[in-house]
Amino acid sequence: MEMLTEALHPPRVSRAALALAVGMQAAGAVDPMAGAPPGIPYPDHSRLLEVRDASGGVRPVVTAADWAERAAHIRAGMQQAMGPLPGAAARIPLEVEELGETPSARYLRRKILFTPEAGDRVPAWLLIPFDLRQRAPAMLCLHQTTAIGKDEPAGLGGRPSLHYAHELAERGYVCIVPDYPSFGEYPYDFRRQGAHHASGSIKAIWNNLRAVDLLESLPQVDPGRIGVIGHSLGGHNALFTAVFDRRLKAVVTSCGFTAFPDYYGGRVAGWTSDRYMPRIRDVYGNDARRIPFDFPEVLGAIAPRGVFSNSPVRDDNFEVGGVRRTVALAAGVFALHGAADRLVLKTPDGGHDFPEPERLAAYAWLDGILR
Repeated sequence: MEMLTEALHPPRVSRAALALAVGMQAAGAVDPMAGAPPGIPYPDHSRLLEVRDASGGVRPVVTAADWAERAAHIRAGMQQAMGPLPGAAARIPLEVEELGETPSARYLRRKILFTPEAGDRVPAWLLIPFDLRQRAPAMLCLHQTTAIGKDEPAGLGGRPSLHYAHELAERGYVCIVPDYPSFGEYPYDFRRQGAHHASGSIKAIWNNLRAVDLLESLPQVDPGRIGVIGHSLGGHNALFTAVFDRRLKAVVTSCGFTAFPDYYGGRVAGWTSDRYMPRIRDVYGNDARRIPFDFPEVLGAIAPRGVFSNSPVRDDNFEVGGVRRTVALAAGVFALHGAADRLVLKTPDGGHDFPEPERLAAYAWLDGILR
């Protein structure tokens, strides 16, 4: 592991170090529109181990190369529902502004703003452990649907069971905790500011990719050891982001998904607000069968990187039977890559929450991959 040439206590990060060059394409990030056949229809999204072509031909997925083609189709299908991901030209300098900082017992909590694209600023917390002597693993930490947004994962309110950024920083991870558009200190008018994005989902994915750019720029962070964690809104936001950014080596999703046909019996209107994917309503008629992607494909598209799911049996948002079926289908893709042990499902007896035993298991799992 590379030793840092500068002392990291107290951890200070200059604006120059945080800003990336204009138009810089981060290594490993996916450009889903480059070379991917657009709009290949898959009538049955549960049939992961087959790949189709534009003429309707079907062949089995036998090799990792076959799966790479199928994964490109999955990214294209997600963009049909979410809208296109911005390209490299949108990757302007981050222009990080520091708004203040507060030390805790084991880390420094710094409030920042960064620029994900022209005309927009994202508020975020940056948590940097004290006494780092080597580059550390880092986590993108995404919040649930809560008015306080980023403050909850950072340990500043809300449920203690969802203070995972705070807990990870105490374990030695550098953490960035951004507000999702329209939550916390991030007022966002999807009809006006988001007019050039087809959904809140794709906007959040782009903001998250830029947050990973920021993590990569920090002298405290090992850019090869970055993961993402989230609960509920943050749980599926974490999965979506990892599909489009290969730099994320491990994903922890808590109460974040079930297959669309299992979501309230296929009543998918809950996915159609401006914060999510209005095209599910406007283009696909709220028909779960017509949505051009589903969660078995989302999990499979992350393979062979790791996915850890906390999915309680009494979660009233994401029905656990659908979760189990989704994970069983995606397991075939992980097995294809020789990574069967990288897909983990925990189903505690509880409701829509992230209990301590499962959080501790998730942190130990992250240590195994990122440390």
